[in-house]
Amino acid sequence: MLYTALVFGLISSLHCIGMCGPIAMMLPVDQKNPTKKAAQILTYQLGRLTAYGMLGGLFGLLGKGLFLAGFQQQLSILVGVLMIFIAVVPDQVFAKYNFSKPIYKVISKIKSNLGAQFKRKSPDALFTIGLLNGFLPCGMVYAALFGAIAMQNTALSISYMLLFGLGTIPMMSAVVYFSNFLSQPFRNKIQKVIPLVTILIGTLFIIRGLGLNIDYLSPSNLDLFVQAEANCHN
Repeated sequence: MLYTALVFGLISSLHCIGMCGPIAMMLPVDQKNPTKKAAQILTYQLGRLTAYGMLGGLFGLLGKGLFLAGFQQQLSILVGVLMIFIAVVPDQVFAKYNFSKPIYKVISKIKSNLGAQFKRKSPDALFTIGLLNGFLPCGMVYAALFGAIAMQNTALSISYMLLFGLGTIPMMSAVVYFSNFLSQPFRNKIQKVIPLVTILIGTLFIIRGLGLNIDYLSPSNLDLFVQAEANCHN
């Protein structure tokens, strides 16, 4: 299921352009030195990947506990349902209920520190911008984290989030070079594809949890038990 993370990252990066694109376009990069500019953008992207990896590790610990407790199939089905839920529920509903309110102070502090880093041009500032950017609330990241929870161990959860992050890099880098490289009508059309991809990936997780004895896609109950036993001894 790791491949779904890369595909999801590639598709959802068009959503990221709207949410995080302004941050990328404001990066304090050297516009006169192409080589230095590329290195600076890479540093920013490494910061984002680090944030996603940390989140993958954190949620991977939760998923591993549930996996070893024997809830791996139920967890995979639940994850699939939640991913589909995120895809079909309009963004306005999430905004209305403001699910991030309980951690509003933390998010506010992240945004404040993020703003301060734009005044600097050092590599550590660019890395920090990417790191903080990766921790900002995002529906697509939430969906990816659900996928990370359903992985069999923490290492796979981290890998899932890193692959998701890698998938977002091409578009998030291109937006720095070409701020208007995609027309708004085209972006609106792509936005309609994102929920469909999310639903497809969610469906794959549900099929995986059903234990239909399909190699690689939906292992049987016994296969899942053997994998859990192997992870216990690693």
